Amino acid sequence: MTKILFAINPIAGDIDKEVMEEDVQVFCERNGLDTLSYKTTGNNDELQLASAIDTYKPDVVVALGGDGTVSLAAKLLLDTAIPLAIIPLGSGNGLSKDLDIPQGFFDALHVLSNYQTKAIDTLSVNGQACIHLCDLGFNALVVKNFNDGETRGPGSYAWIALQEFMAYEPKTYTVQVNGHILFSGEAFMVVVTNAKAFGSNATINPHGIIDDGLFEIFILEPFPKASSLNLLYQMYTDAIDDSDFTKRFSCREATIINHANEPVHIDGEPVDMPPQIHFKVQPQSLQVVLPAQEPEF
Repeated sequence: MTKILFAINPIAGDIDKEVMEEDVQVFCERNGLDTLSYKTTGNNDELQLASAIDTYKPDVVVALGGDGTVSLAAKLLLDTAIPLAIIPLGSGNGLSKDLDIPQGFFDALHVLSNYQTKAIDTLSVNGQACIHLCDLGFNALVVKNFNDGETRGPGSYAWIALQEFMAYEPKTYTVQVNGHILFSGEAFMVVVTNAKAFGSNATINPHGIIDDGLFEIFILEPFPKASSLNLLYQMYTDAIDDSDFTKRFSCREATIINHANEPVHIDGEPVDMPPQIHFKVQPQSLQVVLPAQEPEF
């Protein structure tokens, strides 16, 4: 690794970006790395970052930001030999947590000096790339309202979730795999992922393997409000499979019919989708940079 392209979200996190960029520059100079930075603006970022990658031809692209920045960079690196590194600065940082990437800025930065690469699976959702997870129903509604709001951070997300939870009514979904209906009925939410947890650390797919050529469909069925705290406890203790209100299917391809046209999000970004949504795994389609494994003695 000698050439690094940094994709920086200047408004992510609460770290001083000028100081951060100085630290990045010092680190790269000490390690003999040539660098180029692209700062997202919210205006044609995908096109401009793609142009920077094509022109600069980096050995690695580093996303400094939250899930949106990670998704932006990752989509441009699918099915290429250029790996994605992550320095997490967002509210959730879901993919970086699933990959065991350090959550501290300096620890994540120093992974670039001692790393390994790994190919992971991604998803195609009606032709759109999904790097971490896709949600339908309650959590997607919370994500939509969170993105529409002006306040960021876990506290704001939790407050919106609490407000929506009190009035939310489960909706109807149908899950089809290989022409067979595996589920048809009401659900509080449906999550499609090959990873393990939300950025909030709530685990909904505890045995998920991110490079096994499969993805999981997690269904949370209607439940009494009195069971809410126990469900949360099970999510945060990797015990959600013990719940009587959950179902899970592993597959390579599936279609979900969102009968009520409930909100949908992909990697933390609300998206417009028709009622019929097709999912297909893209095996080992993204190279990622991970901390180097400790040698075994």
